Amino acid sequence: MDEVITVPKRILSSLISSVSAGVVPRLGAPYIAIGRDAEIAALLADLEAVKEGGSAMRFLIGKYGSGKSFLMQLMRGYALERGFLCADADLSPERRICGGKGAGIATYRELIRNLSSRTAPEGGALSQIVAKWLSSLQNQVASEGLLPDDPAFRQEVSKRVFALAREMENGVGGFDFAAVISEYYRATLSDDEEKKSCCMRWLRGEYTTKTEARADLAVGSIIDDENWYDYIKLWAEFSRRIGYHGLVVFLDECVNLYKIVNRVSRENNYEKLLSMFNDTLQGRAPGLSMILGGTPQFLEDTRRGLFSYEALRSRLADSRFGSGEYRDLLGPVIRLRRLSDNELFALVTRVTKLHAMHFGWTPRLGDEDMAAFLTECTARAGADVMITPREIIRDYMAVLNILYQNPEADFATVVGKTVTASAPEVRSDFDDFSLADIEL
Repeated sequence: MDEVITVPKRILSSLISSVSAGVVPRLGAPYIAIGRDAEIAALLADLEAVKEGGSAMRFLIGKYGSGKSFLMQLMRGYALERGFLCADADLSPERRICGGKGAGIATYRELIRNLSSRTAPEGGALSQIVAKWLSSLQNQVASEGLLPDDPAFRQEVSKRVFALAREMENGVGGFDFAAVISEYYRATLSDDEEKKSCCMRWLRGEYTTKTEARADLAVGSIIDDENWYDYIKLWAEFSRRIGYHGLVVFLDECVNLYKIVNRVSRENNYEKLLSMFNDTLQGRAPGLSMILGGTPQFLEDTRRGLFSYEALRSRLADSRFGSGEYRDLLGPVIRLRRLSDNELFALVTRVTKLHAMHFGWTPRLGDEDMAAFLTECTARAGADVMITPREIIRDYMAVLNILYQNPEADFATVVGKTVTASAPEVRSDFDDFSLADIEL
């Protein structure tokens, strides 16, 4: 335990709170990143391809608590550091790939709300990104010898804004997207805050009728349930044109598509996923990377999972040569393996250091105690396959919390009372079923 770790206090507090509750930390994930080197290398290779104008789509498949969401947050941090824009959302009964009652546009709004850049890693970066681009254009023009008070300065900046807007008009929805970007620039020149607000509202997908949008911005369409993915592709193209390497979209909790009870609605979502898959794998979405997280049920169930949709099953099914000792991490599906015993030991060691740093105490346990804890956890029937990092860390954090709050307690006694031999969680196809899921 000689390794020195320095974590900013704000991030450390959030990290400890998240880990204790079994929640994936939005900030600070690299501080507890153990293992997954092969998976990270494969996803980083995708970023390199996207940086060169390609596109990618991956499915991260693993049991609840196996580390899918953690890996996605880790990759989000890596992508931001490498100059990408990132947008993430968790799917839910109210947020789907497509669906009536605003389920599709709700996903788009969540993605844009969480849009982040290196300088705004916590999300809400939309206005900042557009303002930074306009400022960058002005700096470019100024560096070429035109002064801001020169009438030709504004003319040259305007010419570059409108030139980019014209280039964006080729994509589906590109004409209105370009029109709104241009209108935002005009509003900036005239200090029209109300018009700028209308532009941001349109870009966030918050207009519900074309009539209202046309009255405010003179555009012919709005972002809605049917076309929101087309605008994600436009954002990817726009991000590359304004100096970023591309856009990385993270969609977690895709098991909520598997839980859709209505067969037609479920298949409509899978059909849209197929369209996204074809776009990215055939290079029709330059600058876009999509990473989706789901459970084995979501992928493999032949009644309600992706494999129930033959076009997706034929694309995502494992090769008969890819099982056993060797893994194929270049295909569209990455299955998360169980962390090794050594990796789990390194993880609890790291968590111990972070807990001690946060609360300013010296934990009363050594390497032998941590090894004994892991032995206790993995001794349960089926734990070699079923146990997940979330279960282990949540229990371990409880042990550390008890030791910290009770100076007279010793590790052996606490572990004997805390670690239970509970069976692995069993989830049925109809967990979280409700009448609200039925669509007539």
